[in-house]
Amino acid sequence: MDEPHLIVIFGATGDLARRKLLPGVMHLLQSGLVPDSRILGVSMDDFDDDSFRTFAAEAYREFSTREVDEEKWRNFAPKLSYVNVKDGAEGLAKAAAGLEEELGGNPRRLHYLSVPPKAALDVVHTLDEADLVERSRIIMEKPFGTDLASAKALNAELHEVFDEQQIFRIDHFLGKEAALNILAFRFANGLFEPIWNRNFIDHVQIDVPETLSVAGRSGFYEGTGAFKDMVVTHLFQVLAFMAMEPPTSLDSDWISEEKNKVFRSMMPIDPHHVVRGQYQGYRDEEGVASDSETDTFVALKAEIDNWRWAGVPFYLRTGKKLAEGARVISIAFREPPKSMFPAGSGVGLAGPDHLTFDLADSSRMSLSFYGKRPGPGLRLDKLSMQFAMQETERAGEVLEAYERLIYDAMRGERTLFTTAEGIERLWEVSEPLLNDMPPVRPYQQGTWGPNAIHQLIAPRAWRLPFERSWRKPNTNAE
Repeated sequence: MDEPHLIVIFGATGDLARRKLLPGVMHLLQSGLVPDSRILGVSMDDFDDDSFRTFAAEAYREFSTREVDEEKWRNFAPKLSYVNVKDGAEGLAKAAAGLEEELGGNPRRLHYLSVPPKAALDVVHTLDEADLVERSRIIMEKPFGTDLASAKALNAELHEVFDEQQIFRIDHFLGKEAALNILAFRFANGLFEPIWNRNFIDHVQIDVPETLSVAGRSGFYEGTGAFKDMVVTHLFQVLAFMAMEPPTSLDSDWISEEKNKVFRSMMPIDPHHVVRGQYQGYRDEEGVASDSETDTFVALKAEIDNWRWAGVPFYLRTGKKLAEGARVISIAFREPPKSMFPAGSGVGLAGPDHLTFDLADSSRMSLSFYGKRPGPGLRLDKLSMQFAMQETERAGEVLEAYERLIYDAMRGERTLFTTAEGIERLWEVSEPLLNDMPPVRPYQQGTWGPNAIHQLIAPRAWRLPFERSWRKPNTNAE
């Protein structure tokens, strides 16, 4: 990529920009992955260029995941500029023109909308008025609507200004190194792709528990809830990577098409296969109604009605104030049809063999299996083979999720982004649930959710909490 860019960040003084976007853009420029660029911050704070640079410097020093380098910061700071929202389209256009003149030629434009959903379309129309649509791509944060009708209306209005190929709907879960590792693991290895189907896989779990509360976000969360906030925009996207057919090539259009095929094959969500929960104390949060029925937890069974996955349940779970935080895909393989091992040998006691992907920043994989315990007799234990990205010599080259996604959007690489068709289909399969929501069940903070989750998955069991711990990097500990 050799085209210079004007990067316009709307909501440039918000929490996401402070923690992720500004440090991330700085790393991309300093690493040489992207060419010379200018960053224009747009927000409502009463800043000028200097005060915005001071704000960004504090963000870099506090939130950079790499060693702070003051010389690199001094080289980056002059590339930052600021314009206030109240200056309108005219002020935005003037500031952008000045920065593009510095870059020379006709630089590409990347607009990042780190703004509340209600403000997104206002920003889109402001960009149109400022004549900043040409040569541009736009990154949008979730949620992409709250149901099928609102998603269609949102996409229709977006398409009045931007072509679909210009729109990048972001999902930071898919920006993790481990998400792309799923594709590599499946399609580059002859060992696993032949057994990646209903004949060998019993069920799949996608588990994203969180320990955080909704404190500070209750205004947004009250109108959204766990299902709309997490399942439609994150967990279903991870499911597509796990379940998709091999694409004709690794071109992003082909991968997007295979993901959309998964969504087309999904069965409508049955409300009887959904458990909704609300942590005790949620209704005491500021801005939450005393009789709120908002779900802070959801677990459900999804099904894909195609040749590869017919009859294989996909269990999805996410929620706030749970026992621990994790981002895990766990694939349970079918057990042998008959065991010749004697009673008391230990076979089957720890459940089926699992292949586990940890989508957290540590980017780990694990394959569990039964093996013989050393010593006399034939006693079996559950063992595991584990891999962690930190154990490789290239661990320092891993991009953070937002860095990867910004980098891909600048290149026009759409593999990790969803399409209008995909998001509308996901709201379509969600309609039966949205029209007939089961009641929320209370659960204690620090647990794994309402007890009804065990009936949902029976006779199987949830993978979390694990029956074993992850091995620490560079040790031989189990």
